[in-house]
Amino acid sequence: MTTQVLSQLPDSARLWIYQADSPFREEDLPALRAKLQNFIQQWTSHNQQLAAAVDVLHCRFIVLAVDESQASASGCSIDKSVAFLQSLQEEYRTNLFNRLIFSYQDGSEVKSVHKDEFARLYAQGHIHDDTPVFDPLVATKADFDKGFVKPLGQSWHKRMV
Repeated sequence: MTTQVLSQLPDSARLWIYQADSPFREEDLPALRAKLQNFIQQWTSHNQQLAAAVDVLHCRFIVLAVDESQASASGCSIDKSVAFLQSLQEEYRTNLFNRLIFSYQDGSEVKSVHKDEFARLYAQGHIHDDTPVFDPLVATKADFDKGFVKPLGQSWHKRMV
C-alpha cells in the first residue's frame, strides 16, 4: 500500500497517522499538501533536519513519516508536529485527534463514524467482518504496508463491535 511519497523511506520509518473526522474538500488538498510539505522541509530535531515524508490519503488521513536512521524525532520535534497539526485542524475545521472515530471502506467510498455508530452498523449488518477498515495506529512504514487497510475481522476494530 506504500504511496509514491512514502516509497522513498525505509520500512523502519516511523509513522504517525492523523485521521480527520470528515474528509478534506478536494479543492483544499493542493494547499493542504503544500503546507504539509513546507512543514517537513523545516522540521528538525536537535537542529538536525529530519528525513521526512508526508501524504494525504483518501482526503482524510494525514500520514507523517520519519526515517529515524538519519535523525530521530525527539519529544520537542514531535510536539512541533502536533502543534502544526492542531493549527491545520483549526484552519480546516476538522478533528485530527479523536481516537473514537473509525474509518471503513464502503464500496469506493471511505466513511468515518464514531465508535458507537460503528458498532451499531455492525450489529445491523451494514458492515461485517470482511469490511475493509483503516488502522491509524500502525507505527512503521512496514506496518502500514501490511496492515493500514485490512478486513474488520482481522483488525483490533473487531473488539469494538
